Amino acid sequence: MFASITSRTLTIAAVCVAAALPLSGAQAQQATEIAVTYDGQFQPTELRAPSGKPIVVKVKNNGAKAMEFESKTLKAEKVIPAKGEAVINIRAQKAGRYEFFDEFNEKARGVLIIE
Repeated sequence: MFASITSRTLTIAAVCVAAALPLSGAQAQQATEIAVTYDGQFQPTELRAPSGKPIVVKVKNNGAKAMEFESKTLKAEKVIPAKGEAVINIRAQKAGRYEFFDEFNEKARGVLIIE
């Protein structure tokens, strides 16, 4: 009797632990990847992504000076050295327009449109 209770308890505990584990890469929600180049201005200036999915923005700074990708609404900022590259991970967002800019050159602006 004691052995069957222990076995049942262990089975229930194993199911609870498995349910609490994070999803594997194949099961996790796939991020939307967006590539942007910068040389005094962002190219493209208008980015699009679906709502409810994480976003990975890959920025390549072709300029001779460092730049800082910043978005207050996306809660993202990253300094990218001259001729350097960076990856900016953004959490899933609701539909809307989210502006971003270069903190060192605020005339350089763009928008991420979440649909």
